[in-house]
Amino acid sequence: MADRGPRELLEEWRRAMEAVLASAATRAARPELPRELLRALQRQTSLVGELLERERKLQREITGRLVAPVDALFDLLEETGSSLRSQAEALEGAGRALTDAAALMKRQAELFEATIATVRQPADLVRVASGLERRVPRRPAAKRPAAKPPAAKRSAARRPAAKRPASGARAARK
Repeated sequence: MADRGPRELLEEWRRAMEAVLASAATRAARPELPRELLRALQRQTSLVGELLERERKLQREITGRLVAPVDALFDLLEETGSSLRSQAEALEGAGRALTDAAALMKRQAELFEATIATVRQPADLVRVASGLERRVPRRPAAKRPAAKPPAAKRSAARRPAAKRPASGARAARK
């Protein structure tokens, strides 16, 4: 069937109905009336079927256009989820790499400290053998206390005794 517009279909349906009415009006005069009536009804059924099919096609098209933006949004959200998962996996890998690097650096520091202690032993033995005072070992940097004394106390501790300001008790003794 040729693709006709809605007005053409409606006009054809109207003509088919007029034909049915005209054949019914002349029923008594014509013996082939049932065949003509059957053909008109078949044509009407065909037109109604075509009309229903077009309506379904239009509904599918409208629904598709309405749902397309929602589908696109969900596609973007799925891609975002995949991207976030990839970033999380990359960060996990980077975290493991940093943990491994920190452990390696800690081990290197331990080896370095042990090497210095081993290399220093001959010098310490010479010091003791020559009658010098024993060297007081420094604590490793990682084991030092975090808090330092205030700047005023540090600077007073470094100045020679003669230059230190006299405190109340010292001034009374002089």
